[in-house]
Amino acid sequence: MLNNNQPLPFDTVLVANRGEIAVRVIRTLRTMGLRSVAVYSDADAHAAHVRAADIAVRLGPAAARDSYLNIDRIVDAARRTGAGAVHPGYGFLSENAAFAAALDAAGVVFLGPPAKAIEVMGDKITAKTTVSASGVPVVPGIAEPGLTDDRLIAAAADIGYPVLVKPSAGGGGKGMRRVDDPADLPAALVSARREAASAFGDDTLFLERFVTRPRHIEVQILADTHGTVLHLGERECSLQRRHQKVIEEAPSPLLEPETRARIGAAACATARSVDYVGAGTVEFIVSADRPDEFFFMEMNTRLQVEHPVTELVTGFDLVECQVRIAAGQRIRLEQGDIRLHGHAVEARVYAEDPGRGFLPTGGTVLDVQEPAGPGVRVDSGLAVGTVVGSDYDPMLAKVIAHGPDRAAALAALDRALAETAVLGVRTNTDFLRFLLADPDVVAGRLDTALLDRRAGDFAPDPVSDDVFAAAAVYRWLRQWPSGPADLWSFPTGWRVGAAAPIRVRLAGGDRIVHVYLTGTPGSADLRVEDAEPVSVTAEPGGAAAGQDSDDSVRTLTLTLDGLRRGYRVAESDGTLWVAGPGGVAAVRELAEESVRADTAAVHDAEIRSPMPGTVLAVAAESGATVAAGDPILVVEAMKMEHSLTAPLAGTVEILVAAGASVRLDEVLARVHVEPVGAGSAGAVPGAGDDRSRMVSPGSTTAGSTPDGAAALYHSENEKRQR
Repeated sequence: MLNNNQPLPFDTVLVANRGEIAVRVIRTLRTMGLRSVAVYSDADAHAAHVRAADIAVRLGPAAARDSYLNIDRIVDAARRTGAGAVHPGYGFLSENAAFAAALDAAGVVFLGPPAKAIEVMGDKITAKTTVSASGVPVVPGIAEPGLTDDRLIAAAADIGYPVLVKPSAGGGGKGMRRVDDPADLPAALVSARREAASAFGDDTLFLERFVTRPRHIEVQILADTHGTVLHLGERECSLQRRHQKVIEEAPSPLLEPETRARIGAAACATARSVDYVGAGTVEFIVSADRPDEFFFMEMNTRLQVEHPVTELVTGFDLVECQVRIAAGQRIRLEQGDIRLHGHAVEARVYAEDPGRGFLPTGGTVLDVQEPAGPGVRVDSGLAVGTVVGSDYDPMLAKVIAHGPDRAAALAALDRALAETAVLGVRTNTDFLRFLLADPDVVAGRLDTALLDRRAGDFAPDPVSDDVFAAAAVYRWLRQWPSGPADLWSFPTGWRVGAAAPIRVRLAGGDRIVHVYLTGTPGSADLRVEDAEPVSVTAEPGGAAAGQDSDDSVRTLTLTLDGLRRGYRVAESDGTLWVAGPGGVAAVRELAEESVRADTAAVHDAEIRSPMPGTVLAVAAESGATVAAGDPILVVEAMKMEHSLTAPLAGTVEILVAAGASVRLDEVLARVHVEPVGAGSAGAVPGAGDDRSRMVSPGSTTAGSTPDGAAALYHSENEKRQR
């Protein structure tokens, strides 16, 4: 596309970002023969992008404001490493006009548009006014600086309900409100201003007509310094959860060729209106009821997360285009030369648990399995040992598939997701496959509310018997890896007469089961609860690459009743992570419950953190008497606050203090309950003495699991930063 015979004016590029986008940019830089510089915070000292780069520079502590958002430190890192250019990735400083200006002042090339274009498009009111003057259609509404609540209320009547309240600064849905009833508008304006001021430091609002059954369609553009502006087709980004994209595809299944040409021309006109240079994306809103009518929404003056689908259908490397355009090279193609080949679909893999209301998760990555093969691409920031914390965005990787048509691409993506496994961190891959199978998604009947409508229908598959079997065999192999030293120390179940089974109590999802094994780990008879016994032949593999020699990650090939299945199993903090044909499941070994001679015992309850994060507040003191539902602690992660309440009445024991960093499922408090009949009857000799029960966030009602787990917490004041 560009003249790649011309020498570049720089040989070193600093990537001012982290995670999968930094890894992806570094990959292209290496292909172009350019030296790459990574920057990192203390939390990312051993991250994949640091390992991938030629040079790495520490920026500061984990907090983004002290590292990835610190302009002076990044400019200094570019100077010290001799970087002649900086690629901003997306997020952080990628759309910060002050950053672009600071690099220009330092004599460093910014692989992005001019600061003026960033500034204009960064203010939505100014952006709408600018593109409207160039003939680009905008959503009917009112967008002027300094609009008061009274003026907005008066204008809403002329715009027509429903209306959408939007902040002029920022994005990601923060401060956005849909209002259907005029009586609700005053309160919506107050709350929208408050949220916008908190998130962006600017409470300026404007109004737009709410487009019914909206679809989010964006157009990729490229513009060089010689006046050439081209578009590379559109992307459908309507599958969103709370304004955060989840699945994207190219081209859109909605647009006809004539509309595709018109929306592409409008995107190019938008770029010309601000003398744009580089790669950018113009976002439009299109009504599913009127697909020939589109309206400008905003322009992202950077590379988008979903850019790979455009690369796969056009064959162009957009990062290479950014580098060459910034070096002053000319685009050699005309619009008529751009052809789209086949269809591509991308799914974002997030560190979140759809079974717990999409709460963010975290942990240390113990093992990663990523798909490969024709038509499959993975952009990932994951590696064994990566620590996924609460400091940054929860997106871990993107899985992308390309096929000759949309149906083939969707099928290829589903297969690729089935082959994706992250052990040690819960992800949303099962939900992504659930979404891809939705009839409306398959048919291309999309809108921006579809995902939120479907989310409540998702339920994780129950942990299967074969997963429990794999976990039990793994545990056996880990505890006695060398086999029996003698009959008395190795638990084969041997005794005079028939062998006695070894019993293991395991919990996974909503199931708590006993697994009974007789024999040896390599060849055993196994029974899960009341199921028919099966013979198990285990063929253990070695540790995963990069692991220590303790075989903490094992490959097991189990033959269960004649069917061979492969598993990867790892253990961390008492949790067994099992990746098999049905996906990834987390299993815990539980101690046996006490058996009492009286009526059913009343158990104490543990309050565990529903996500990795920070304890914001402790609402109760140790030793206090609490009632079921009383607030105990507040945990925050990624700008989401969650109140944890007492699942039952009793005396609370607090185990953490405000300000403490906590792990997913870490025990934060216990509620102690006086057992029924205590003092009159003791435990049966020989039984386990575990009086506690684990109450998992996301459990349903008492009696829904074998030990009657009750709902632990409720979420409130969700404030996720996009």
